[in-house]
Amino acid sequence: AELVVAPRRAMLPGEDLLRTLREERITHVKTMQSALAATPVEALPELRTLICGGDRLPGEQLRRWSREGRRFFNGYGATEASIRNTSSAYAAEDGDPPIGRTFGNTQLYVLDGRMEPVPTGVAGELYIGGVGVVRGYMGRPDLTAERFLPDPHRGVAGARLYRTGDLGRRRSDGEIEFMGRADHQVKVRGYRVELGEIEAVLRTHAQVREAVVLLREDTPGQQRLVAYLVPEAGGEPAAADRAVAELRRHVGEQLPEYMVPGAFVVMEQLPIMANGKVDRKLLPAPESASEEEYVEPRTEVEALMAGIFAELLGLERVGAEDNFFRLGGHSLLATKVVSRLRQSLGIEVPLSAVFEQPTVEALAAIVEDQLIGELGADEMVEDLEDLESEQDPGAEKAAVR
Repeated sequence: AELVVAPRRAMLPGEDLLRTLREERITHVKTMQSALAATPVEALPELRTLICGGDRLPGEQLRRWSREGRRFFNGYGATEASIRNTSSAYAAEDGDPPIGRTFGNTQLYVLDGRMEPVPTGVAGELYIGGVGVVRGYMGRPDLTAERFLPDPHRGVAGARLYRTGDLGRRRSDGEIEFMGRADHQVKVRGYRVELGEIEAVLRTHAQVREAVVLLREDTPGQQRLVAYLVPEAGGEPAAADRAVAELRRHVGEQLPEYMVPGAFVVMEQLPIMANGKVDRKLLPAPESASEEEYVEPRTEVEALMAGIFAELLGLERVGAEDNFFRLGGHSLLATKVVSRLRQSLGIEVPLSAVFEQPTVEALAAIVEDQLIGELGADEMVEDLEDLESEQDPGAEKAAVR
């Protein structure tokens, strides 16, 4: 076979990677699940084998890529143990794929805090042993001593284990399931929470392609779970924004209340490191106005604009001085703002206006000027009253015109 060595840009997750697979007629590809999640699905009749690894692999992601005759392999390993240590052939069926069994010269243990094997089906930390385990970290004897430990189970002099910091459990058939990072377990209101469990539930929603959950403390003493979502390809980019209440219900139906994220941030794509894993440090803090910062919308148009912002960003309310992008908006949602104004008022506001004047009051002023120019002041007020009545017939018209 021919090995295709492509430029770095041609391998970027998304349209670039898809174009390379298509134009180079790639038959076998090994990729990270995060790169696969960020790449649109296409038939790609030449592609016969997909090999994944490096992170938790949702089964629904592979089912999206499933084609007749196409094979899937999932695996696991660490740089400290020569990259690849397990593999598993996987059929696109229900459930997430396991990471498989070890190769003949490798051991993978699931151990508890005393480095004793845990029973089948019980979660523990993954330790790798065998000929692939490296000597340690160059110039870092402290870190080497922490991560490379004597192997008490193999009975071979000098045998060592690499402590991965990952969680897993052995199934009854001998295959191992990857369960995320040990340091991704957090405590929320006294309850121990596995963030990967929340992510897995979010990814089962039809409007969500990828999800990452963090426990954040952006305000001292106020911890909250924050979910970062990438909408499903092929759907409306803002679908997940408009369905935040539905997503909360979706999680709440399957998990306890304390595991339901308090904030949702929708992104075009998740930040990815050079090794293909999600860079959690670059995930932005969700922003919202505090009670002290909240300024009541003062006109009918400001109230309409605040309602559009709140709907798209999944917020309970938005004030007159709030900035669309500081609240979590992005370019795809900005196009939805323009679309909502077109649907609600029948006017065409340029997309550039959202970027140049992103606060409720500034954008409302642009809309008012355009409405007055097209309708006149009296007719504009009548139209807004009609619109308000349609949206909420019982609402009090207390806004100042």
